[in-house]
Amino acid sequence: MSIRVYSEINLHITWHTKDDLQLITGAMKPDLYAFLKNKIVETQGAYFHGIGGTETHVHIAASVKPSLHLDEWIGQLKGGSSYAMGRGLQWQHGYGVVSFGTKDLRWVLDYIRNQEQHHKRGTIHDRLERIDE
Repeated sequence: MSIRVYSEINLHITWHTKDDLQLITGAMKPDLYAFLKNKIVETQGAYFHGIGGTETHVHIAASVKPSLHLDEWIGQLKGGSSYAMGRGLQWQHGYGVVSFGTKDLRWVLDYIRNQEQHHKRGTIHDRLERIDE
């Protein structure tokens, strides 16, 4: 791979709990989010922007280098977080990943941070909530 690479690969990533059960408790949320943030920060070629979600799913905004193998990396985030949180947290198969422009970063972060309100009000954006076709 070339040493000289410029990229702006911004991603919105989401995945759900098994059977969409409310497994992400208020007590668990800070530890789960800290674990995921730390794993992203520790990943060479990844930059953490934000995390949020509800009792049934997680949303992450990150930027990545082209050399990062997304499917493997997201699988490691899911598997590692499930293991770290103990038997009480299981994830559904699959995930959603959508790219977005750098100019939309603030909007995506606002959306992620206000997940609870979006779901209560019904103001969700389907494109950022999907985990399948």
